[in-house]
Amino acid sequence: MVECVIESPVGRLRIAADDIGLTAVGRTDAPLSPPDTPLLKEAVRQLTAYFTGTLTEFSLPLHMTGTDFQRRCWEALREIPFGQTISYGEQARRVGNVRASRAVGGANHRNPVCIVVPCHRVIGANGALTGYGEGIDMKQWLLAHEQEVIHRK
Repeated sequence: MVECVIESPVGRLRIAADDIGLTAVGRTDAPLSPPDTPLLKEAVRQLTAYFTGTLTEFSLPLHMTGTDFQRRCWEALREIPFGQTISYGEQARRVGNVRASRAVGGANHRNPVCIVVPCHRVIGANGALTGYGEGIDMKQWLLAHEQEVIHRK
C-alpha cells in the first residue's frame, strides 16, 4: 500500500492505493506527503483537475473492498452524472431494492474513495444534504463546486 497527502480546497486529502487501484480518498490531518507512484501522481492530477473545474469524470482504477451490496451501491454512485443529484430512495431503486434507502445510506457512508466515487451526489428525498462521512460542509462545497463548473460552461 502506498499513499500521499495533498492540500485541496476541502482540506487535506489522503490518497491510498495498492497494486490494483485506489483504495482510499478522504480527509486527514496527516502531514503533506508527495505522490511517489504513477497511480498516485495520476490520482493527484485528476483530483486537481476536478477542483479546477477541468475534469468532470474520473478514470482511475479502483480497488474498493466491501460487501456485494456496498459494491453495487458504489457502482451506482459512479453512474450519477457530474453536477446532478439523486435521492437515497432513487439509489436504492437503482440497486434493485426500493426499500433499502437506509442501507444505501450506510453503504455510501462506508465509501472509501470519496469524490472519485461521488457519494456527495446523493441527497435526502426533500433535498436536504444529509449524511456524508467527510462532513456536510464538504458535501455542500462539492455540490456547489459542480454547479459552478456547469454554469461556467
